[in-house]
Amino acid sequence: MIFALLGAASILFCGAAHAPLAAQEWAYRGGSPKSGPTLQEYLKQAGPDAKLVVHGALTIDGQRVNCGKRPTVLNPNFDSWGGAFPGFVILNNNKIAPLSTPTKLYVYSHECGHQFVGADEGKADLFAIRRGVRWGWLDALGLEDICTFISQLKGDSVHPPGTKRCKTMRKYYRELIEKDKTRAASAPKPRPATKARTLGPQ
Repeated sequence: MIFALLGAASILFCGAAHAPLAAQEWAYRGGSPKSGPTLQEYLKQAGPDAKLVVHGALTIDGQRVNCGKRPTVLNPNFDSWGGAFPGFVILNNNKIAPLSTPTKLYVYSHECGHQFVGADEGKADLFAIRRGVRWGWLDALGLEDICTFISQLKGDSVHPPGTKRCKTMRKYYRELIEKDKTRAASAPKPRPATKARTLGPQ
């Protein structure tokens, strides 16, 4: 089935002859997106509790998010915090509810990252951090929330240990912030305002 953050969720889809696998692992490592479960097939298999949110309509703690034009499936029965198959993202809305807002946005952005970088968990982490800095929802305190969350995860055959992932994300965050500072310092300074000149009698 699908899953992306850490855990090992596995659900066998109707008609699939494959052993149960995490979504990214199946879809991006040998499973063909063309022959894999479509969004409709996944929704049917997930059951009535799953809810489709069309692209552009998803908000997380009041903040609108998107993954290009890909929809999101909210599945409270999903075995991990989030997951991704090519073409759509999955969130376990019950499981992410207690998380801080930056951590929720990280989970979503990490899963979205798999749409662009494939199965690599490290690259999906960096995609999320880069998006958080550029979109303005990630600061140093938010990163520490994410690290507190992810550092509890021991890792598995697909995911490095959470502490290692956190170390990499902290380093990348610092690099992005330094780049932004350098860019701001080298940007041309605005010209001081001048009094408007008009033609007319003195």
